[in-house]
Amino acid sequence: MPVIRFVREGRDVECYPGENLREVALREGVELYGLKGKLGNCGGCGQCITCFVDVVGESSPGSLSGRTAVEEQKLRRRPDGWRLACQALVQHSVLVLTRPQVGLGDAEQKIAAARAEALPAGPTAWPVSEQPAEQELETDPDSPAAGDTGRQSATSGEEA
Repeated sequence: MPVIRFVREGRDVECYPGENLREVALREGVELYGLKGKLGNCGGCGQCITCFVDVVGESSPGSLSGRTAVEEQKLRRRPDGWRLACQALVQHSVLVLTRPQVGLGDAEQKIAAARAEALPAGPTAWPVSEQPAEQELETDPDSPAAGDTGRQSATSGEEA
């Protein structure tokens, strides 16, 4: 699985390829928002720009999905490495600095330490279920639902 290394927090978090960066961060308790963002954010629609993060020095090119049109407009006067977490999908392992606008006293040391330790590449696809879909739901032949295959529902034909 791809790993998101949150530099400020000193945490590595696994996620599935294609997961939304903001959703992963919130699920794992990583603080994305400053005071303004805590008081009011758009909930992941890309309109408030309070969830921006810094992808540290192109830790691995192509690790996040490409910038969306919303990001291009909202971040046009921001550094190139900044992304909206709500618009970024994680493809491969990546280094991320949350709240880059807030000073971090030992930022250079933390970034250097995060870069020094290799990021695991992880698989590039979602796990595959071992059972075919037909076998997932086994029915008991004695249950009332087992003989209902030919019956119409009340809304399908009689009320139309």
